[in-house]
Amino acid sequence: MSTIEFNAMWREKLLNRFLSYVKIYSTSDAESEATPSTERQWDIANYIVEELKTIGLENVSIDDNGYIMGYVPSNLENDNQSTIGFISHYDTSPDFSGENVKPQVWKNYDGNDLVLNQTTGFTLSPSKFESLKKYIGQTLITTDGNTLLGADDKAGCAEIVTAAEYLIAHPEIKHGRIAVGFTPDEEIGRGAHKFDVAKFGAEFAYTMDGGEVGELEYENFNAAGAVVKIHGLSVHPGYAFGKMVNASLLAAEFIQSLPANETPSTTKGFDGFYHLMDIASDVSECKLQYIIRDHDEEKFEARKKFMAQKVAEFNEKHGEGTAEVEIKEQYRNMKQQFEGKMHIVDLAAKAMKEAGIEPKIKAIRGGTDGAQLSYMGLPCPNIFAGGINFHGPYEYVALESMEKAVEVIVNIVKA
Repeated sequence: MSTIEFNAMWREKLLNRFLSYVKIYSTSDAESEATPSTERQWDIANYIVEELKTIGLENVSIDDNGYIMGYVPSNLENDNQSTIGFISHYDTSPDFSGENVKPQVWKNYDGNDLVLNQTTGFTLSPSKFESLKKYIGQTLITTDGNTLLGADDKAGCAEIVTAAEYLIAHPEIKHGRIAVGFTPDEEIGRGAHKFDVAKFGAEFAYTMDGGEVGELEYENFNAAGAVVKIHGLSVHPGYAFGKMVNASLLAAEFIQSLPANETPSTTKGFDGFYHLMDIASDVSECKLQYIIRDHDEEKFEARKKFMAQKVAEFNEKHGEGTAEVEIKEQYRNMKQQFEGKMHIVDLAAKAMKEAGIEPKIKAIRGGTDGAQLSYMGLPCPNIFAGGINFHGPYEYVALESMEKAVEVIVNIVKA
């Protein structure tokens, strides 16, 4: 079942656009205070801007912080429709290398192991990732095993740009004004911090930033980042008796003080967690980067207090000033922002059904620009972009999933 004529030409456009995006190095950096957090993000930002101009969007702009906006004009004779928007982010996660991405295209996947790298033997296997079996007969795009792919969220970027190009090329599809936006730094929790909602001018919008086909989300984690610094004392190891304080060993003790059963790998559904993202350590100092997540607001506040309490207890044991913590909020659960506005979610669900997709409405075990934007006055549920196994070398996306995302965008604007 299809509601648009997505022929081989458009399929090739979508594929080539996505491949060109993922080859551009655009990893963000939580350590940087700049926006975008890395200079390399300007490369893909400027590339997208030129694409939007080329395919005919109006009022295409990019501001000093790398936020891109453009508009597909209304083609209605008597346009009393509100502007709606679609948003995605062009940075990729710092969790794994995003440099020198070499995407591979596997047509008519047969359900067996894919050896992504003949030199290293790196393999994407359905024995480890059972979800691969869902994509037998489809076209998969993978990595070469040395980097992440970047389908999070360059698949969303490619889908939005392709949908905009399709609508401009098909004026018989009647629609109101459509705003499109592309943001930096979503992967480090800052994707919407400087987004100009008033300039965007939409009544509501959708982020194309979810996973498998059918995902539709309007609630997410409450999120904070925590940096724990542990201070040691470095002296020559030959003269260290009674003097050396090894920050790395202290850090190991602190890590063990947090609940072992409250990590991403031991929780699911609505369970929250503490996630140790990174360690930078030597004898003198250790820096631990955590993210704190919970869907429930009270439990989220309790988690932040618990982290601070553990640092205080650590200082009681090892001496004041041994450890310090800085906790910064990143985003909040957007669910409460949809009270009285569920027609926005219903519209997306209807668009999916028209495309032959059964909506899978669930809570995000993560975040999205839409969470922050919803609190900034732009209600913004999250729709699937098609990628699987984000943030690592096993990441892949099916071209057919991306096509369905384009179809859903078109169905929404038609409605």
